[in-house]
Amino acid sequence: MAARKRGAPPARSARRMLAVPATAAAAALLAAGCGGGGADGEVELRFSWWGADDRHEATQEVIDLFEEKNPGITVTAEYTDWEGYWDKLATSTAANDMPDVVTMEERFLREYSDRGALADLNELEGLDTSNVDELVASSGDVDGQKFGVATGVNVLSVMADPAQFEAAGVEIPDDGAWTWEEYVATSAEITEASGGDIYGSQAMGYNESSFNIYARQHGEALYAEDGSLGFSKKTLEDWFGLVAQMQEEEAQPTPAENVEIEAGGPDQSVISTGSGAMAHFWSNQLAAISGAAEGDVELLRYPGETEFDRTGMYFKPAMYYSVSAGSDHPEEAAKFVDFLLNDVDAGRIILADRGLPANTEVRAAITEDLDEAGTRSAEFVEELRPDIVDGPPPPPIGAGDVVEITRRIVDDVHFGEITPEEAADRFIKEVEAATQQ
Repeated sequence: MAARKRGAPPARSARRMLAVPATAAAAALLAAGCGGGGADGEVELRFSWWGADDRHEATQEVIDLFEEKNPGITVTAEYTDWEGYWDKLATSTAANDMPDVVTMEERFLREYSDRGALADLNELEGLDTSNVDELVASSGDVDGQKFGVATGVNVLSVMADPAQFEAAGVEIPDDGAWTWEEYVATSAEITEASGGDIYGSQAMGYNESSFNIYARQHGEALYAEDGSLGFSKKTLEDWFGLVAQMQEEEAQPTPAENVEIEAGGPDQSVISTGSGAMAHFWSNQLAAISGAAEGDVELLRYPGETEFDRTGMYFKPAMYYSVSAGSDHPEEAAKFVDFLLNDVDAGRIILADRGLPANTEVRAAITEDLDEAGTRSAEFVEELRPDIVDGPPPPPIGAGDVVEITRRIVDDVHFGEITPEEAADRFIKEVEAATQQ
């Protein structure tokens, strides 16, 4: 299934609501709890997720299959769009009424686990994680406890439209060896060769994960294991230097166009609209990005993977399945998560909607059922595997705010209002204020 546009998380609002003491609400809801018992002793679970209609329909089909295979357990669906999901989850958590099984995103995993809202999956019987891809198997671990299991894997890539390269008369670089300077130069060359009709690239700085890859290539990271900042100011300043250089050399759209394109999501990307040759997106967004392209969009490795100390690309958990620490039915909740994770029939329904399945056996079993974009994404992931060193730790509390911090600072760099050095100073100051609790 094609990935759908998702907005930026309303993190600050969600954090305020989650931080509200639940004492008063809990006192009024002593008998509520999570899930419940149905008629004739049946167990009722609640499962929450975000997404568009196609995800809702597929997930309900999976729930129906689970109930068919597990008489006595019913699952109530609770879903919304991305924009409202975190406020709703924070409210229910503060009221001691979190759903039994919740879909979690990496920016908020540590926040919910640190507040005791999530169960340690290692302590729950009936959940087998032995076949989870080793490169994301521990991604949901915090301080030795497992608070989330990856639904699937994505990888941040450079997507390239060969038709646009051909129209500009520019060769697609060898992504097995290209450098960051080559990326900038190629992007600028495409813009110039096309007379400005085609931009070489969409702006690359808005996603903090792009900088994380760059930092990892230098033996550093966006965040360290303890949640502190894991990079040097020089590395960040160099990164903002590249962001500024892309704008100065007209390798990307104008600053005003960048703002509009970023707000429009995948549907308004330069590749989707035919106005550019390259863009940075997660691999599971290939179908959405390539839908409007003239031909197949290629997935390319990030520049710099052979240029510095080590490779920086990593497998990102698309999202996590987590279990509420307050669930009245933890064993049944674990059984449901095990089904979502390990059942091949469930995998054939979900396909790559929540990333390529984290369970490698399920991934292999459903590959032939994927659409053309999903198949190419799966092949790309496997080609990368030998060069992936490790994955980053869960982001610290407050990481959701970094999305907006990054956008504001990158916009100021694009418009020439601040230098790369000033951008680095601001980023460090604001991110530390947001994440150091």
